[in-house]
Amino acid sequence: MTRTIVRLALSVLVLSAVAAPAWAAPKTKFRVAWSIYVGWMPWGYMKDAKIIDKWAAKHGIEIDVVQINDYMESINLYTAGQYDGCSMTNMDALTVPAAGGVDSTALVVGDFSNGNDGIVLKDATALAAVKGRPVHLVELSVSHYLLARALDTVGLAEKDVTVTNVSDADVVAAFATPDVQAAVTWNPQLSAIKALPKAHLVFDSSKIPGEIIDLMVVNTATLRENPALGKALVGAWFETAALMADPGEKGKAARAAMAKASGTDLAGFESQLATTKMFYAPADAVAFARSASLPDTMEKVRQFCFAHGLLGPGAKSADAVGILFPGGKTLGDAGNVKLRFDDTFQAMAAAGSLE
Repeated sequence: MTRTIVRLALSVLVLSAVAAPAWAAPKTKFRVAWSIYVGWMPWGYMKDAKIIDKWAAKHGIEIDVVQINDYMESINLYTAGQYDGCSMTNMDALTVPAAGGVDSTALVVGDFSNGNDGIVLKDATALAAVKGRPVHLVELSVSHYLLARALDTVGLAEKDVTVTNVSDADVVAAFATPDVQAAVTWNPQLSAIKALPKAHLVFDSSKIPGEIIDLMVVNTATLRENPALGKALVGAWFETAALMADPGEKGKAARAAMAKASGTDLAGFESQLATTKMFYAPADAVAFARSASLPDTMEKVRQFCFAHGLLGPGAKSADAVGILFPGGKTLGDAGNVKLRFDDTFQAMAAAGSLE
């Protein structure tokens, strides 16, 4: 899955300006988009197993859960108003729909990368050896963010390396060539690179836990006018997540189905789950959303995004886009909140009151 920062064309931004009206009429049919990644496979499974249909019917609505093969395109389509929700990372939620003017709510905090993203060097076992090397990665992606955070831990900065853009589809082949000495990527590409001769993992996302977060983001106006959408999505998610975590045969069968859908086997899928901190229980998701660490993380993310021009050409500072957290804490412009971490529906799930 390409979990990349998406810079939209002007035409898409124009569409996004009308994608989040101040008032959205109640409706009964919704569409949400998702793409292949270990932490998002429950969305596909809940559709195949008709779990989402059960929860939608319970609340008198219909929800079509649609797989989009191109992650970047899924976010573009959501931002342009073609979908009511979309799976994406915290950084992408800030830099694409939020920065594009679409008021969006992180409805489900599903997991964070806990080793799924990493930096690999050839013929070196210490991160500091990256100094002076070209580093191949998907530029302006979570890999780029991981590199910046890693460099800071050893007193280096981006100026001390040369960032070389490469697609996620080509990064493994690139690292296999003699000239490429450093790469940053995510699983399953990370696992493939680590298996190559002379490759050494020198830093991974477990060193910055909780900073690369995987979400289901929905249009805020749509959610406000249609709380049934939030109840159904959250209810279906945590029912599926509980099944995913089940150590018995039912859980194993569910994980095997997710593995097959993601193009791997059960062992491969479970190895990816091992480096993913899943919030299987709603109470755990609520605790994470309410933690003091989440605003601290988003402070780091927004500063990185502003420094790299990802908050839009009109952004004068990292405060240009407001971010709201449970309890009312806000980062940035409180008069221009466009990204909301709202734990309301997850808290309802934890209390067993989604019926």
